Amino acid sequence: MLDLPFNHTVTLIVITAIISFIAFSKEKVMNRLIFWPPALERGQYDRFITHGFVHADGTHLLFNMITLFFFGSIIESFYRQYLYDLGFVLFYLGGLIAAILPSYLKHKNDHRWASLGASGAVSAVLFAYILFEPWKLIFVFFIPVPAIIFAVLYVAYSIWSGKRGNSNINHSAHLWGAAYGVIITIMIEPRLIAHFLNKLSQLPF
Repeated sequence: MLDLPFNHTVTLIVITAIISFIAFSKEKVMNRLIFWPPALERGQYDRFITHGFVHADGTHLLFNMITLFFFGSIIESFYRQYLYDLGFVLFYLGGLIAAILPSYLKHKNDHRWASLGASGAVSAVLFAYILFEPWKLIFVFFIPVPAIIFAVLYVAYSIWSGKRGNSNINHSAHLWGAAYGVIITIMIEPRLIAHFLNKLSQLPF
């Protein structure tokens, strides 16, 4: 374990909060940072990253940042071992890109579609955490739920809601972010598969 496990996690939270609050009151900032396919036609590929630093409202921001705060520390301590201590930051930014890319390919010709928020990267962090501690309790609206049970329900709900398509939430980004978090973490440390299965077999009840 490293001496400063929260450093990059807190930095990401602070930067995201500051940019999100600025965008709440400055429409030009929001419009420049949000993920909007026509902007990519003009070469603004930075939106693959910037969309994760703006949010729809305070609740959206708070939920994502609280989740990142509580689960980022363990994943940061793991990823900090790689790429000159920047492993976690690159993992997080990669989650933003991986989560939004399938949605972009689906909606790239839809000028009415846009997306924003850090949910894809936060899902990557949360699902990577579940590989380490599948039976740890996650508090969902103050209700304790084992992490692995939450993961199953989260995936099922995201698939169901995505098929219904009657909300403004990008459920696809949640799913692809979660998949990215699991796949990349296992690719970096394949022994996590055995660790996860061993932890999973140790039922806490």
